[in-house]
Amino acid sequence: MADRATPDLILHNGRITTLDRANPVPQAVAITAGLFSAVGDAAEILPTAGPGTRIIDLGGRRMIPGLCDNHLHLIRGGLNFNMELRWDGVRSLADAMAMLRAQVKITPPPQWVRVVGGFTEHQFEEKRLPTLEEINAAAPETPVFLLHLYDRAMLNGAALRAVGYTKDTPDPPGGEIQRDPAGNPTGLLLARPNASILYATLARGPKLPIEYQLNSTRHFLRELNRLGVTSAIDAGGGFQNYPEDYAVVQKLAADGELTVRIAYNLFTQKPKQERDDFLRWTAQAKYQQGDDYFRLNGAGEMLVFSAADFEDFRVERPEMPPEMEPELEAVIRILVQNRWPWRLHATYDETIARALDVFEKVNEEMPIGDLHWIFDHAETVSEKSLGRIARLGGGVAVQHRMAFQGEYFVERYGARAAEATPPVARMLEMGVKVSAGTDATRVASYNPWVALFWMVTGRTIGGLRITPERNTLDRETALRMLTEKVTWFSNEEGRKGQVMVGQFADLAVLDRDYFDIPGDEIQDVTSLLTIVGGRVVHGAGPYGALAPPLPPAMPDWSPVRRFGGYQDRRAARGGFAAMARCCDSACGVHGHAHARAWAAASPAGGDRGFWGALGCSCWAF
Repeated sequence: MADRATPDLILHNGRITTLDRANPVPQAVAITAGLFSAVGDAAEILPTAGPGTRIIDLGGRRMIPGLCDNHLHLIRGGLNFNMELRWDGVRSLADAMAMLRAQVKITPPPQWVRVVGGFTEHQFEEKRLPTLEEINAAAPETPVFLLHLYDRAMLNGAALRAVGYTKDTPDPPGGEIQRDPAGNPTGLLLARPNASILYATLARGPKLPIEYQLNSTRHFLRELNRLGVTSAIDAGGGFQNYPEDYAVVQKLAADGELTVRIAYNLFTQKPKQERDDFLRWTAQAKYQQGDDYFRLNGAGEMLVFSAADFEDFRVERPEMPPEMEPELEAVIRILVQNRWPWRLHATYDETIARALDVFEKVNEEMPIGDLHWIFDHAETVSEKSLGRIARLGGGVAVQHRMAFQGEYFVERYGARAAEATPPVARMLEMGVKVSAGTDATRVASYNPWVALFWMVTGRTIGGLRITPERNTLDRETALRMLTEKVTWFSNEEGRKGQVMVGQFADLAVLDRDYFDIPGDEIQDVTSLLTIVGGRVVHGAGPYGALAPPLPPAMPDWSPVRRFGGYQDRRAARGGFAAMARCCDSACGVHGHAHARAWAAASPAGGDRGFWGALGCSCWAF
């Protein structure tokens, strides 16, 4: 039996960034039992290798701590990933529509083609969205649902029929169904002022059976690993019910198949029933229950619907109703009594100031300073409010939503107002607890390198400079915002986020050097090798053989099979047609037609129409 001190893994001959100021650029690292066990000189670490030690030559490549996303709707995103056509990163509308047309051709009824956020019209060279006429021409019979940020959704005629919107359908509260002169829905849904109509409409679409949801979540996790993500805080989400919608990720955790560490928050689902939700959840669950891969992180981001100021900069700032304070106070008292941290969605300073009134009132009776509570987003937070947050012991989780909506913000409020929106550099100067993330998968892309690009260059993905250099971050500080600084927000300080002895062995080896490439290229970085807890979870290029196998995306019409997830923005026009291919492995019973069988009336049962007389080998991976 090998000596327990013998490392499981050694990585050397690279440019290693530890973010440990006492040991910033070591020559090698050793990993033992899932932790960094040595970080230092190669001459000292390499001789400790035993017969079972894997030695990886980094070939001069940059290695960093694994990225941590402070606000990602990962659980909901995973359940749906295999159904979604992602336009994240696509740089021309022509390419995006070519992808849409290709997907329409293979999507069987009654399934939809869904483009569910993660992009903005400003990333396209055409600087526009498709028209409803173009979408209907591309998909005359297959339902298409296209979500643009949280400001609008576009449905073709087939999707309108599928959801049942007609001349007689009333506008829901907070939303608008645009109509033609005769009163018939055109297919354009507008969030005015909140996004409820958008995700309520999306929720009417077909769902994947649980076997497919497990596969879908694994593919989404691998996609995040491909981008160097090793940890995330899940912020819940609309129509993400606890505990029902957590069953898939809970099973993956139990089976040891999570490749991203998840700290999850619980998001209330029904207006006026928020207090009941948190009374029930705090009685049923305990803060931090779980393990290092999957554990409860507290409440939010939705605490009460009366405090939710949605972030659509194309419309005026919504004024929160007078019942916000008493409803929020009732929930905060429950959380403080049970010592649960919370996160509160708040875009505007006006909302933040009113929430702080509530927090300060509760704090007078029950101290909240040790609870790691936070505001999410905080684009227009004032210096006065930041001071109040710091005095109460809170933090601010920022995301790269301005990279996707900066043009709209400038249109409404002016370029001067956008210079420090949100004021990240000032937060750091003031010593406010602050970290970064994405708020993916709908309002922005899940690619953390876009967030790093935005913080470093001050530009939107459409190329508009919105943050002057004095308010941008240097590359090391920005990287800390997506690694070590996130750990306070999940109460894991000192356990991850740096390459240090005793911390979790979570790391990424990059395909290019983040510290040396032009700023515009930061958004293009991917990982060639991602390791979580000392285990390889993604490999590409020279490390491809180290990657564990992943079953093909299910079902076989999944856009993930044809296009993957985040798109290389440098892809040549017309290249997407060449990417279209048949499924990776034909089923012995259904050949390449099991998607049509899956769409039959009994897709997940023992019906011979789906399984065939001798069973199905779609699962024989």
